[in-house]
Amino acid sequence: MKDRLVALLKERSVRFGTFTLKSGKTSDLYVDARTTTFHPEGAVLIANLILDRIHPDVVAVGGPATGAIPMAGAISALSHIRGRPVDGFMVRKEPKGHGTKQWLEGLHGLPAGAKVCVVEDTVTTGGSLIKAIGHIEDAGYQVVQCICVVDRREGGVERFAAAGHTLEALVGREDLVG
Repeated sequence: MKDRLVALLKERSVRFGTFTLKSGKTSDLYVDARTTTFHPEGAVLIANLILDRIHPDVVAVGGPATGAIPMAGAISALSHIRGRPVDGFMVRKEPKGHGTKQWLEGLHGLPAGAKVCVVEDTVTTGGSLIKAIGHIEDAGYQVVQCICVVDRREGGVERFAAAGHTLEALVGREDLVG
């Protein structure tokens, strides 16, 4: 499955050139993993690979909008088919401006302290994902696992370690440029 995911990412998501990333860094590699996470085969591959790794105590999986949204949906749906249901959720970029004004959507009904897995499509430095983890922990949930589809190998793992978390990647930069 990993080999097929790499092939699909190369076909749909990877571009070479000179790009300015969200972090402000310049890179010769651009990965728009959403073109793979929203693809039918890509969504199934990613969901399978993440469910194969997911910690047994995890009851929900999600992460920052927009990257984690298709992943959380696919993982949650496939988890039901596999007979080990895992809820999906998302972390907003800003709190909802009306109603309950919350950062998180989809975790209603889960008890405080529930263990969750945070996912993201592409990680460069990890800043967006670490910010999302802060909102999840502030809401009373325990982040026990962090998984991304692509780790660009530009400091994310180290930043996660400094924040007390471990980042797992399905695919690394080396898989995409070779």
